[in-house]
This record gives sequence, C-alpha cells and structure tokens, in this order.
Amino acid sequence: GSMLQETQRRLAGLSCGNAIVVCNADHRFLVADQLQHESEQAPTIILEPAGRNTAPAIALAAIHSRQIDPEALLLVLPADHHVTDTAAFQRAVEHASERAMAGTLMTFGVVPSHAETGYGYVRCGAEWEEGLFELAEFVEKPNQETAQHYVDSGTYFWNSGMFLLRADRYLAELAAHQPEMLAACEQAMRDAHRELKITWLCQAQINHLDLKRNIPAS
Repeated sequence: GSMLQETQRRLAGLSCGNAIVVCNADHRFLVADQLQHESEQAPTIILEPAGRNTAPAIALAAIHSRQIDPEALLLVLPADHHVTDTAAFQRAVEHASERAMAGTLMTFGVVPSHAETGYGYVRCGAEWEEGLFELAEFVEKPNQETAQHYVDSGTYFWNSGMFLLRADRYLAELAAHQPEMLAACEQAMRDAHRELKITWLCQAQINHLDLKRNIPAS
C-alpha cells in the first residue's frame, strides 16, 4: 500500500476517531481513493491550495476538531513515515495520552540507531516517568560530528514530527506565540467552501500562512 494507507493502518486497534487529512488540493482524488477502503468512516479532507508547513496544517485540523469536540485529542502523523514496529508506536501513543489529555503537548522521539545528519533531533529535559520526558528543545539537522555527540549523549532522539495534543491547547499555544498564523487559519476555515467531508480553502486567505515557524514547545 501507499505510505498514506500505511499511516491509516497503523491506527488499527487504537481508539481513534475519524481521520482528518490536510493536503494539497491537487491530491484530493488520490487521498479519497486511497483511504476509502482503509477505515469505516470516510476521512475529513481539508484542501490547501498550496502546501504549507506543519504548524498551519495542524491548526486547520485543530480548528475543525474543536468545533466537534472542544477537548478533542489530535494524533498528528506525517504520511511519509515508515514505522517497522506498529505495536511499539501504539504503546507510545497510549503512554502519552494521559498527559496529552491533561493539556501537555506531546511529541514522539525515535531512539537513534546511528548518527544521522538528515533528521532534526529533540533534546530531552527532566524525566517525568519511564519513557516520558520534558522537551528541552528541538534542534536542527546536525553535521556529522554534532550528530555523533547527540547519539553518544543519550539525551537526544530523532524528531519524528509526530505529536499528540489537545486541539484547544494547541490553538492556545498558537494564540500566544503565533497569533497572526492562528488568525489567518481561523479566517480561512470560516471562509472555506464545504461539501460533504471536504473543506476547500481559497488561495487569497492562505497567502498569509507562508510563515516558516516551528511548533511552540511548551
């Protein structure tokens, strides 16, 4: 199957609601076609006229989710990951869910198998409990020497780009750190054209979203 289908299958057995796919408008038929046989419910699809980075995409999904359930928990998954151990992935999600429900923005690190220079890393702070750490910082892709230092230290993990967070908490963080981005996303969702489970954003509103910003750590 495709990586998108693999991402959907990885959720089998987790108590997830309906998938929300944020993608480029050009990919709408591909996404609908690939996911129609993968789950009971059709996914909700939010179409961007042009691809943006992660933070606005999560914001659009969070705004959508908040309308349905103010305390909705979002599991944010890029659709280009290859996960070999699905059971371990699901255990990590379950393990993080209690803190996420309580309002902490959770991210997932991957234990590095080698000094990889092609990935960003996360540095761990204090350990709250077995396997759960405070996030000290996101760090950019390192050079070889720095990557080796990260691996040797044992306190750095590969940044998976996967998150577990409450929709309302994420939006509150954006309101504090990126109010312009949040305002643009909210306006885009208000003005969007909807039919069935597809939400179309139009080009004019989305031009503000071209902000190269990372997710606020909290």
